[in-house]
Amino acid sequence: MISTKFPLAALFATALFRLQSPALTADAGFAIEKTSGDGVTVKINGQVFAEYVVDQANKPYLAPVFGPTGKQMTRNYPMKTVAGEQTDHPHHRGICFGNEGIAGVDTWMEMKSLEAAEAKKPGSTAARAKLIGFIKHREYKELKADAKEAVVAAADDITDVDGKKLLSEEHRMTFRADADTRTIDFDIDYIASEGPITIKDAKDAGFSIRVPSSMAVDTKQGGKLINSDGITDAATWGKRAKWCDYNGPVEGETVGVAILNHPSSFRYPTPWHSRTYGLFTANAFGPHSLDKTAEDGTLELKKGERIKLRHRLVFHKGDEKAGKIAEAFEAYAKESK
Repeated sequence: MISTKFPLAALFATALFRLQSPALTADAGFAIEKTSGDGVTVKINGQVFAEYVVDQANKPYLAPVFGPTGKQMTRNYPMKTVAGEQTDHPHHRGICFGNEGIAGVDTWMEMKSLEAAEAKKPGSTAARAKLIGFIKHREYKELKADAKEAVVAAADDITDVDGKKLLSEEHRMTFRADADTRTIDFDIDYIASEGPITIKDAKDAGFSIRVPSSMAVDTKQGGKLINSDGITDAATWGKRAKWCDYNGPVEGETVGVAILNHPSSFRYPTPWHSRTYGLFTANAFGPHSLDKTAEDGTLELKKGERIKLRHRLVFHKGDEKAGKIAEAFEAYAKESK
């Protein structure tokens, strides 16, 4: 493990020295490389698995991300504009985590989306713009890569629009791969580090991925949403489930991605904010917003209290059956988290 007592520059230098040693070259197993703006790129056998970006939006995100067949499993927009690709919801950046109602700020939305709405209706977004919050990368707690896995662990500060820190977020991403799948364990903790906070019941909150447009159900190219109870497409929205899978065609191949919700995770099994236009989100923060028959899920955290969220992304070949997602969940559920 890399000591977190070193300055960031020294940490990167140490990590890159280890990762470029003869025992672990860029062509054997995992590697981590520094990119611009304090981001990092995770590679597997010399090929990009995922890029972690910390300075291009109001929150960090992973994009692009590539599955086991080498196909890109995240939409390009808004990082890139690609002909024929959907351009709605600019704040849906690859794989990310946000919350529209945490400690009085909104880390789900971002200014790029509000700018588009403002252009259509001047004056309509001023109030919401004042609520935009930021998940600011503070430091890496661990950067590790070897033949079996890569680990990127980071600490962030959640602030208001003026930069005042409201709470802390810690997350640990563990990347693994085999012949048929690639996985990312995404372990997230919210910590009321600065004092008591309120987290309101909110529809737009949680851990998300925006899939390629060709996979989206609405583009009618064969995409499908399905959850652990066999519920499909639009009917998955608001339902609680152990996992949810989005699969469909990408450049001539059927591929998919599942989000698994670990039993130790807050409010397991999570409700799902799953959309046929290509977004799906494990949202433990919006039980009533997603299902009007459920109780209000507003939370009050005392100083020092934390919320633990545990998810695994599984990128796979074929549909959820070919990808053995039900079996993957059973194995994941047995792990200690």
